[in-house]
Amino acid sequence: MLRGLDIRDLLIIDRLELSFAPGLNVLTGETGAGKSILLDALGFVLGWRGRAELVRAGAAQGEVVAEFELSEGHPARRVLEEAGIPVEDELILRRVNTADGRKTAWVNDRRVSGEVLRGLSDVLVELHGQQDDRGLLNPRGHRALLDEFAGLDIAPTRAAWRARREAGAALEKARAAQAALAAEEEFLRHAAGELSALDPQPGEEAELDARRRLMQAASRIRADIQKAHQALGPEGAEGMLSDATRWLDGAAEAAEGQLDGPLEALSRAIDALGEAEQGVGEALDALSHDPHELEATEERLFAIRGLARKHGVAPDELAALTAELTEKLETLDAGEGGIATLEKAARAAQRAYTEAATRLTEARRKAAAKLDKAMSAELAPLKMERAVFSTVIEEAEPGPEGADGVTFTVATNPGAPAGPLNKIASGGELSRFLLALKVCLTRHTTGLTMIFDEIDRGVGGATADAVGRRLAGLAASGQVLVVTHSPQVAAMGAHHWRVEKRVAKGQTLSTVTALDAPSRVDELARMLAGETVTEEARAAARALLAG
Repeated sequence: MLRGLDIRDLLIIDRLELSFAPGLNVLTGETGAGKSILLDALGFVLGWRGRAELVRAGAAQGEVVAEFELSEGHPARRVLEEAGIPVEDELILRRVNTADGRKTAWVNDRRVSGEVLRGLSDVLVELHGQQDDRGLLNPRGHRALLDEFAGLDIAPTRAAWRARREAGAALEKARAAQAALAAEEEFLRHAAGELSALDPQPGEEAELDARRRLMQAASRIRADIQKAHQALGPEGAEGMLSDATRWLDGAAEAAEGQLDGPLEALSRAIDALGEAEQGVGEALDALSHDPHELEATEERLFAIRGLARKHGVAPDELAALTAELTEKLETLDAGEGGIATLEKAARAAQRAYTEAATRLTEARRKAAAKLDKAMSAELAPLKMERAVFSTVIEEAEPGPEGADGVTFTVATNPGAPAGPLNKIASGGELSRFLLALKVCLTRHTTGLTMIFDEIDRGVGGATADAVGRRLAGLAASGQVLVVTHSPQVAAMGAHHWRVEKRVAKGQTLSTVTALDAPSRVDELARMLAGETVTEEARAAARALLAG
């Protein structure tokens, strides 16, 4: 709810502070007094598109501050949370326009983008007038308005639409993958068969290479190793050490301990010699191989390396490639069954969406009948009892909110063709249609701030009185600001301001004055009688205020 508006150096306003209240707030004044400037200022701070040149002549910058009170659960709270702005019961919007055209906005002292400002604007204020392209006249928003009127829950249909899209996407993906695999089936089967037959293992190539090099070297070094083995054996060093040990043992008793050390050293040498002989023997055994083994090793080694080059992978990656190709073949072989399962799921998702959309269509048709009936009841007191309002529901492209197109149409006279509101109704009729529609759509809504800009233009007398009473009814559960030239409408206001122009020091400025009871009588008398206010006009004004 709008609590206050502070305007500085904007157009022909130097400084203006206004405090608004719940209920019906009316602004009156002579044509050209500056009533539309107040709406320009409010639209500026809310981020609406408007005049390009707003800064008052001679000023460095113009500034507008708007203060709103947020009720519990107000949708603006969600916008603030998403923008990372602390949420409080009080919301202050501030926007500055410099003389060179730069615009900067703040929300609760946090600088914000125009996107955040417009997001708040959409849930804070509704503007309605004869050129109401922001709201009721825009057919793109009629479906949402009907859904809101009926209190419909769109979530199940949105969920069904999402499930339908996901199921369809999964099916298309599987079909594309199946087609891609089928295109390379011949290659897959040949390559997988070739790899499976060879069955290369990680690390095998390095082992085969080492084994091959060892066998190649064996023929060159085996003779020398054999000679060394013989030199270490019983006919060589081992025999000589054994003889030396036997001879020294025989002489040790007479040597009085002089040979104990040498004998211990010989014992160690014999042990070491035995280890050396054993190791050389094992090397000889390792170098012993079947002449055909080298040929087989080389054949497998070259086969592994050849397949690695063929498929552009490292030899150790061949095992993983084998598994990958085998998995693709298994997917290909099982693909028809998998696609059949996905097709079944897609059909089920389509049925679920169709059922949800059908239920939504039925609910919308029932709501449309109720809205048309409510509009008929509202139009009669507005002297439009011959007009016919119809909510047309047509089949539309399916989407997350169903498969319906909704359009509000009107026929102003019996037998006349129906058409869109803004193309069939005249200016005065359009104003009354919009008012009646707003009354119907907001019947169970509270906490709204609505602005009606001369929506009573072209009507007077009893019709203007009916317009005023409906505006007051709207304001009973929220806040309505109305710019009006109708004394019947102005008399319904709970709060009344007069907008005037004055000339000070050669400058034309606009001022706004809050009216007390006597001042309201004079203002209504002026609106009734014109420039010359008579006692009869004042009496008529008092009668209007008395209801």
